[in-house]
Parts: sequence; structure tokens; C-alpha cells
Amino acid sequence: MNYVDLMSWEVSVWEVVRKQSIIKTYRKGIWSRFIKGIKDYELIKANDKIAVCISGGKDSMLLAKCIQELIRHSQIPFTAEYIVMDPGYNEANLKQIRENAEFLNIPIQIFKAEIFDYVVTQGQSPCYLCARMRRGHLYAYAQSLGCNKIALGHHYDDVIETILMGMLYGAQIQTMMPKLHSDNFAGMELIRPLYLVRESDIKAWCAHNELQFIQCACRFTEESERTNGENSKRQEMKKLISHFRTVNPYIEYNIFKSVHNVNLQTIIGYHDDTMSYNFLDDYDEKGKKAVKEPLE
Repeated sequence: MNYVDLMSWEVSVWEVVRKQSIIKTYRKGIWSRFIKGIKDYELIKANDKIAVCISGGKDSMLLAKCIQELIRHSQIPFTAEYIVMDPGYNEANLKQIRENAEFLNIPIQIFKAEIFDYVVTQGQSPCYLCARMRRGHLYAYAQSLGCNKIALGHHYDDVIETILMGMLYGAQIQTMMPKLHSDNFAGMELIRPLYLVRESDIKAWCAHNELQFIQCACRFTEESERTNGENSKRQEMKKLISHFRTVNPYIEYNIFKSVHNVNLQTIIGYHDDTMSYNFLDDYDEKGKKAVKEPLE
């Protein structure tokens, strides 16, 4: 066996190992939860063309591998494009993204969008502005490829942290939805196939396969320490949840299920894009209609 054949053989062996680690070794923690999330929330339908959005981190890379495997094994026909937006990453980060994608056999397409250069001039809330601009560019590029959905790598822990951040810092009960219709791109949807996958299992998959991904390619975190941004708030939520877990091992599950099981009879007020409601609006009317039990 010559050198080229040996290298090809080693790549093939590693590809088998990576497949097995998702479908077999991590079947319970990753694959089964991935499939359950897709089924429970009806994320993928026949003839979808999905743009899998890869940031270069562990979550989106795992998502790409799961989607690849699902295409191979699913009875529902759908296709995928694997896209990487370069909002102004440095060359080292881009190099690592390319190398990881090649190692994992993910056929990525990289497109540029000079978001960092614009955001840095805008002053306040750079993370919020950056996130909104990134989402818009991803939708636009995905649509240009003929895709009807974009898939992001948010996972179970992201959902829980979002719920707590909304309550503690936003004074509202909200969550990160498993799928959303785009407001600005007709016919486009956003889906989150890793919605039920725990971050600890994603980290375990990385360690099992000796994979290293970029932690954060954001220019702002490279150039300065921002202590008031969303990332620091998420770290705060992770620490808070970790503390709660020492008291109640089911704390994450309870937080997650709380937004699936809202009792409107016990909510002071709620709203959507078209209306707002306060319990006082019909409190007296409900009292008049209440059926009183006779005293014995």
C-alpha cells in the first residue's frame, strides 16, 4: 500500500468512526434526540432543501454531520447545502473552519459578508446588531441557492438559558423556538434540529473523536473584553443552572418543559403581535359565570 492509498484508507476509517460515534456510541444522547426533535416539531418535510449554517463551532459542525447521516438514512427525501458565512473572520479562524470541514467530509460553501466592519462603527449593542445582520445574510444566500429553510446549531442548553435570560433580564417569559417563519424572506423558515440535544453530549462527541473547533470567531471578543454582552449573560446562566443542578438534578428538564405547559389561567398577562391581555380584563365577568358549590 503506497502513501496515497494509506492516507485514503485512514480517512475512510476515521469517517466510519465519526459516523459510528453519532449513530452508535452517541445514539441515545445525540442521534435519538436529534431525530426526536425533528419529528416532534416537524422540522423537515419531503423535498425540503436546507441550508445548514456552519459557524465553525462544535454545534454547527455536529449539526452538519447529523444532517448528512439523515439524508443517507431517511425515508423522507430532502437535500442540503452546507454554507459558511465569513462576516470578517481572521485568516486563522477561516483556515481552521476549512480544515475541520475537510476532515469531517463536509462540502462547505463560504461566502463573504463584511458585517464586522459595519457593526464596529455602530457603538451600542454590537452583538444584537451582528446577530440580526448575520441572519439576514444567511437567509438571502440560502434563498439564492434555492433553499426553503436554514438550519442553525442551537441546542437544548441554549433554549434553557434563553428562558432564564428572558425572565431575569428581559422581564418576560419567552423561549428560543424550534422553528420560525421568516418575516422578511417569503417562504423561508429557520429550524433548530439540535433542539433536544444536550451540550454535554456534543462536547463528549468532540472529545471522543479528538476534534477541536473555534470557540468564538467574533472580532469583538478577540479585541476586547465585553462584560455586559449576551455571551457573558449566557455564561452567567450556565453557572446558575449548574448551581441549581446540585439541588435538583431535573432542573433543566423542568425549565424546558415549563414553556411547553403554560397555564393561562394563572398568568397575569400575555401578548402577541396583535393583542395584549391582562387578567383583570375579564376577571369580574368570569366571577359571575363561576359555578358555586352548595354549602353542606
